[in-house]
Amino acid sequence: MKVSIVDTSPVPAGSTAVEAFRTTQELAALADQAGYSRYWLSELHGVPTNAGTAPEVGVTAVASRTSNLRVGSGCVLLNHRSPYRVAETFVQLHAMFPGRIDLGVGRATCGPLIDFALQHDRSGVLAEESYEGKIVELMQWFDGFHDRHPFAQVPFYAGVAGRPEPWILGATPVSAFVAARFGMRYCFAAFLNPAEAQVSLATYRREFSPSEFKTGLANAYSMVAINVVCAETEGQALRVQAAGELVRRLEASGSLSDGVPSAADAIDQLGGLPEPTHYVRGSWRRSVAAAPERLRELLEAMVAEVQADELMIQDLIAAPADRLTSYRLIAEVFDLRGSAPRPAATAAPSGADATAR
Repeated sequence: MKVSIVDTSPVPAGSTAVEAFRTTQELAALADQAGYSRYWLSELHGVPTNAGTAPEVGVTAVASRTSNLRVGSGCVLLNHRSPYRVAETFVQLHAMFPGRIDLGVGRATCGPLIDFALQHDRSGVLAEESYEGKIVELMQWFDGFHDRHPFAQVPFYAGVAGRPEPWILGATPVSAFVAARFGMRYCFAAFLNPAEAQVSLATYRREFSPSEFKTGLANAYSMVAINVVCAETEGQALRVQAAGELVRRLEASGSLSDGVPSAADAIDQLGGLPEPTHYVRGSWRRSVAAAPERLRELLEAMVAEVQADELMIQDLIAAPADRLTSYRLIAEVFDLRGSAPRPAATAAPSGADATAR
C-alpha cells in the first residue's frame, strides 16, 4: 500500500513558524529516504497551531531538497484563487520538477474576516463564484481551450510535456460527487470528518464517470487521509496524541490554541491520557494512536473499509522529535522501502472489515 504525508507544519507552543518549517524540511528528507510516496503541503489561514499557508512555496522547498517523492498541495483553496494563476504556478512547478508534482484543490471558508482579506476586490461582498466552474477552467488551462474561447489566445506552456497530477480534496460527500462527476482523483480528509468517510468514498465510486479532461481518469482512484500517532509503546503513543486531542477539544469549544501544547501540558489539561484506539466498524475517531504493529492493523482495516487505493497520514504532534519518530516507525512497520509499487491510476482518453474508534 502506498503511504503518504500531508504536512500542515505544526507550531509547538512557545515556538515559531521558523522552527515549524525547519521540522518540515527534516520530515520531508526522512520521507524521501523512508519510502513514502507523496508529500503534500497545506493552505491554512489564521490558525495559530499550523504555519502552512502557501502550499506552492512549501512544494518548491520540499521538491528542491528531495528526489523520490511526489510533492504537492494539500490543498490549494480554489474558492480563494484564480484558476489561471493556480494552473500557471503548478505547471511551472511541473516544468521545474517533471513528473513529481501533484495539485490538490479544495474549498474552505476561513471565517468572515479572513475570507474578506483573501478577496482580490474589497469594494464590497463578492458573489461566490461557481466552484465547479473554477475546476473546469483549471482543467481547461491544462488541456487547452477551444479556438473560440478568449483564453485560447493566451500563451500557456506549450512546450512543456505533461501536466501536474490533479486531485480533488474534501471532507464531505459533496466533494466526492464533484470529483466523481469530473472523473478526477479524490482524497477524503478523514482527520476532519471521520463520520462521513465511508459514505463519501462510496459516493465517489458509485457516481464516478470517466473524465473528459486529458489529466483526468478513466477509472476511480481514491486516497483517505487520517490523523495518526505512532510510538514504540501504546502508552507513549497516547502521550504524544494528547496534544492534538486537546487542540481538537479547544476548537470544538470555539477556542484556538496558541500553538500545539506539549504532551505534559495537554495531559494535565485533559486530566489524563486519551482513550486507546479500538475497532468499531463505521465509527472512527479523528485520530488514531498505537504502537507500530497494532497501528498497521488499524490503518489497513480503515483503508479496506472505505476501499481507498492509498493512505495519507496527517499529524498534530508538538515535539519535532516525536513527529520524526512517528513517521519513521510507520515507514518501518509498513516496510515502505521494501514495498512493491502499486499500479498507477489509468488516465482518461484524450477528450474523454473493521475500523478504528
